[in-house]
Amino acid sequence: MTEPDQRADATVAEWRAASESLDARRATACLAGNAVLISPLTASFTFDGREQVANVLAAAFQVIQEIRFHTEVGDARTRALFYHGRCGRQAFEEAQLLRLDDAGLISELTLFGRPLPGLTAVMRRIGPAIMQRQGQARLARVVGLAAGPLHGLTSSGEKYLMPLASPARARKR
Repeated sequence: MTEPDQRADATVAEWRAASESLDARRATACLAGNAVLISPLTASFTFDGREQVANVLAAAFQVIQEIRFHTEVGDARTRALFYHGRCGRQAFEEAQLLRLDDAGLISELTLFGRPLPGLTAVMRRIGPAIMQRQGQARLARVVGLAAGPLHGLTSSGEKYLMPLASPARARKR
């Protein structure tokens, strides 16, 4: 195994352990100074630099529980990680695309999630948590309230409407 592979393996192993134990400080230590986080919740902006990404990680670990990684693929420069987690009562799955620099640190983190009610559950809680950490308590409340109806719609759609489209239901006709 080459030295870049060993560095990448060590960083990713530490990232996984830190995430599963909800330890934002340990996870932050895996980041390059110029790390970028690309959120699944907005295309309007990215979180740039270790400090901003650390802030998101701290908020994420406040609202997400039971992170358990199940799949990892990639090489010394790029890894894809997948985990199951929970936000409140809502289970979800997240995919993480990690790009690693020459030192084996995470320079870019792109997040993807499913199902939609899982994403909206995270959105409803993480936005306010990030804003609270930024000292914007009033705006945090507004963001939390604004995301509530969206989560309600996606959750009820998942529970009542999506079963109507099930292939198993079509076979019974």
